[in-house]
Amino acid sequence: MNYEERIRAAKPKMSKSFSRLADYLLDSYIEASFMTASELAHTLNLDAATVVRFSQFLGYHGFPELQQEIRQKVRNDLLLRPREALEPNSVAGIAQSAMQEIAEAIEHTKISLNTEALSRLVELLGHVRRTVIFAEGPAQPNAYSLVQYLEQGGFPVYIARAGVVDLARALNNATHHDLILAVEITGQTPYIASALCEARSRGIPTAAIVGAASLTSTQCADIVIAAASHPSVGVGIVSLEAIIYTLAKLLRRRYADRFAGTEQAILEISNRIQQPVK
Repeated sequence: MNYEERIRAAKPKMSKSFSRLADYLLDSYIEASFMTASELAHTLNLDAATVVRFSQFLGYHGFPELQQEIRQKVRNDLLLRPREALEPNSVAGIAQSAMQEIAEAIEHTKISLNTEALSRLVELLGHVRRTVIFAEGPAQPNAYSLVQYLEQGGFPVYIARAGVVDLARALNNATHHDLILAVEITGQTPYIASALCEARSRGIPTAAIVGAASLTSTQCADIVIAAASHPSVGVGIVSLEAIIYTLAKLLRRRYADRFAGTEQAILEISNRIQQPVK
């Protein structure tokens, strides 16, 4: 087994300090490959002896032997795999092509991103009573990411199911104090665009975070934030996730106190519910 496989196999039996080391070597192995045992320990606020014991716990004689294997992985990443990627039909070649496709889509989205619309949406999210999300199937992961970010800041949010009756029920319960937010990549759920238009006709604020500016739902959105259009749904998901992550960072900056207060409250509640029931 290589060092990654050894770490994963031994992880359930590790102490907290060993787990911290394990996570760092899995996530930041390039940095670790240049560190001495003392430097690695200092980075994680541990003592050097812990690094040695950790290495032995995994079956190595000491940290130098473990580090040698980590350095070999770095050499493979930086030297061997790029040479393999020169063959376009190889696994490495296809992987590089896919990553390049995603990188280009993100770059195009970055260039075309409407920051003025982002700013307006941030302000609106801070003032509405509740945000109701209408999300098509492929955009569900993006919608749930957005929900998680909003909940971290204490913003009331709800995802409506995409069925006609569910959308109608959500609209019937919404008022002009709410926000209807469509999250779409392909526009293949036709009722979402119609529901957004119905919301606007009722005087309810609307917004759309979409995978292409040409989607029908944008015609009834007061605020439109669009990724650069791409034929691949998978790339569209990644581009939309980048937009939502950007939105989350803006929300954290704009409503820093709100996020801090909610996170502290969640921590306190978590601590309480872990206590035995008396």
